[in-house]
Amino acid sequence: MTTTIDFKNVSITGLASSPVAAALAGLRANEARYFMNKYNTEFSVTPADESIETIAWVHKILKEERGIVIASKPLETATLQVENIKWVFVFYESGLGINVLYPLDNPKKRAVGFKLSEGMEVPEELSKFKFARQKSKLAGTIRGSFFVIKGAY
Repeated sequence: MTTTIDFKNVSITGLASSPVAAALAGLRANEARYFMNKYNTEFSVTPADESIETIAWVHKILKEERGIVIASKPLETATLQVENIKWVFVFYESGLGINVLYPLDNPKKRAVGFKLSEGMEVPEELSKFKFARQKSKLAGTIRGSFFVIKGAY
């Protein structure tokens, strides 16, 4: 069951099991606002148990590119295709949000982004990354990092 995210009325629906549910909902709403403002596209999420293949694809990229295995339970995913770019998001119980930017026609621009919700610690599996801070009206302080994808998936 897909749910469209309302970035004006932030809801923790689907994220309630997270210890930082409100901040994670703000992070998810921040992504929804970005896609509406930049691409005039709604941001819809699907429960993790209905997104097994999507999660497996993201986890494969993390494992093969950097040897990363995410310890936290995935709660939701979002998949969009805008202007020949495939965007895939996974939101985790810990408050972590991972997005894969995958241009279909430009392999050099492919990347994985990590966003940490306000109030969560940096997960051990991401401790080698340096995180920059970004302020958001919806999510408070978001810490983010990324790496460039070298392979084809």
